[in-house]
Amino acid sequence: MNYQERIDALRAVKEQQTREKYEKNSYMNEDDYGSVLPTEDVQMNIEFNDKENSTFYGADLWAKNFTEVMMKHPVYVDSRDALAGRWMYILQRLRPFESAVSSKNLEMAPVFDYSRLKPIHEKYNIIPGIGKMHHFAPDYQIGLELGFGGLRDKVEKYSKIHPEAKELYDAEKMVLGGIRNWMERTLQEIRRKESAETDPELRENLHEMAEANANIIDGVPKTFREVCQWIAWVNMCNRTYDRAGAGCQLDVLLRPYYEKDKAEGRIDAEKAKYIIACLLLVDTHYYQIGGPDANGEDMTNELSFIILEAAHMLKTSINLTIGVHDKLDPELFRRGVEILTEDRKAYPRFVGSDSVIDGFMKNGYSRELAVKRIAVGCNWMSLPGMEYTMNDLIKINLAKVMEVALDEYMAEPCEKRTTEELYGVFLRHLQAAIDCVKEGVDFHLKNQYKNAPELILNLLTHGPIERGLDVSNGGVDLYNIAVDGSALATTADSFAALQKFIEKEGRLTWDSCYKALQDNFETPEGALIQTMLRHGDRYGSGNSLGDEWAVRISRDFTAMIKKDRTPDGHMMIPGLFSWANTVSMGYEVGATANGRKKGEPISHGANPHPGFRKDGALTAISNAVASVQCGYGNTAPLQLEVSPNLTDKDQLISVIQSMIRSHFKAGGTLININIMDKNVILDAYDHPDKYPDLVVRVTGFTAYFSVLNEEFRKMTVERVIAEA
Repeated sequence: MNYQERIDALRAVKEQQTREKYEKNSYMNEDDYGSVLPTEDVQMNIEFNDKENSTFYGADLWAKNFTEVMMKHPVYVDSRDALAGRWMYILQRLRPFESAVSSKNLEMAPVFDYSRLKPIHEKYNIIPGIGKMHHFAPDYQIGLELGFGGLRDKVEKYSKIHPEAKELYDAEKMVLGGIRNWMERTLQEIRRKESAETDPELRENLHEMAEANANIIDGVPKTFREVCQWIAWVNMCNRTYDRAGAGCQLDVLLRPYYEKDKAEGRIDAEKAKYIIACLLLVDTHYYQIGGPDANGEDMTNELSFIILEAAHMLKTSINLTIGVHDKLDPELFRRGVEILTEDRKAYPRFVGSDSVIDGFMKNGYSRELAVKRIAVGCNWMSLPGMEYTMNDLIKINLAKVMEVALDEYMAEPCEKRTTEELYGVFLRHLQAAIDCVKEGVDFHLKNQYKNAPELILNLLTHGPIERGLDVSNGGVDLYNIAVDGSALATTADSFAALQKFIEKEGRLTWDSCYKALQDNFETPEGALIQTMLRHGDRYGSGNSLGDEWAVRISRDFTAMIKKDRTPDGHMMIPGLFSWANTVSMGYEVGATANGRKKGEPISHGANPHPGFRKDGALTAISNAVASVQCGYGNTAPLQLEVSPNLTDKDQLISVIQSMIRSHFKAGGTLININIMDKNVILDAYDHPDKYPDLVVRVTGFTAYFSVLNEEFRKMTVERVIAEA
């Protein structure tokens, strides 16, 4: 088998494994991870220190339970793969307590009591992030310079310097011991398969795989294959521990190893492409390529193209982002768009490097630091190994805040009501929600190290091991806590509709409109009002009331976040994003004044509601999302649906390139694009099993369409039909 044939076979296995996970566990509304189902005979003996609530907390038990998983974790070797291993468990989800309360976004063990905040969380439908794990980026270079053996030596060294942190260091030692056990058992399986393999090419592949793994169990990775295998092990352990999925600037990290191997005759571009395709297959970690260095020069190199071609070779769910800036290699940019349009798997994404760098500097940081902040998550940026962020964890439901404000406003007698007065009430409640979030952040940072320490990511972060402190508890110098506003379009369109139909045109009254909302538009009069409200001046349609309200809400939300730090002095950075919470947040909001019925999804991220313009113009949605950016280094992504029949191939590529450049020039930060044929997505909605390889970017993450639940498939289809 040549490299492409090997990858085709491995992809077919992955798709079958994805189907098996779906059949056992039902839908998967998140990244299509590289995990596989474990064998049924493995029984994990998870230990709890809160038996009443069936949960565990603290460094000691997290380490003991992780080691239990490592010791019993099945080994996985495919002779066609360049890299060994697949992960099968998420320790974070082996806490029954968490599973029971995950729908309410409560992940801190009950002993850590923040009940005083919960009524406010419920009132405004806040996702507080308290107790949530990972969502910041490691620095792989730390481990590549030391190897697993060097990391063990480092922990041992600093445990003698900081005896007061004995529990943390002992836990780190247990974690590293568990990883070593898993790697050793896998190596034994590779060698067993090698001795039994009759195909000479596959036997040689297994021999190289065995050598690479043997060298990195204790030693420092030295070759390209060893480095990729080492990264794969770290990624699988990150996922197994707490689902962490942040990657790195992959083309820069791997470059010296590739160039050395190439110069010494150990590798060529085709073999490198095959190895990277296998790395991308191991797991859907988020990687960036391209982008500027500290001097503003482009970081594109030969590996940038090899990584792109590896993704093209693989053709599955991949999270790869190109950093776009003024000096980006035009060939890399064009090739990225070509692959996006040809493969139609929603990769690569594109980040506006200049916008996020300039924005991050507004927080008081230098350009030299800001250029190191890269796209390694659904919507988020991070400084690898330097910064604790809580990215994509905290969400404030602006539509729920407006609902609370409207209920209060209508309960008070008033001779003449105005949207301006209502907006004043809205801002007061928004401030209360933000104040609650800030208090919650401080609670999290005081208690998270006792609840769920980051025992894997501590090892690849500058400070925690040296200081004897968890990354969430003073282990790093930089704490830049992300806070996202959600339901921007729902809220802006609602304010615009009230202003248009009540104040400007007098076609409705406050009382009649409010009653229709309370009745969920289910009376004859309510249905007529709903139809009218749906035809308001919507955000995204261009120079509309909805556009004005969206800009105003984003501006005021940003100002309120940035006005003050948390009471304990932690930096907050605003963004606009909803992730998969678009559906769950919608459950908590009644009918809204844009014509949306109770329980329906809120608007997606910073995007206008689907159908905001009949022509669905690319420039309209691009201009709208660019206009509402918060501007401090976190993103308000543009989710774009494009029909492949827009024009011929070269014109389509040119149009998309032009739109990306224009959006970033206007201040945009991140673009996710689905190239989707309407007829295909409609047929896939009715017959998902006919399209087992159909990949869509649902929000920040990509997934196989067939394993999404009914609501997410419907949401994606409606968005595509309305906008493509």
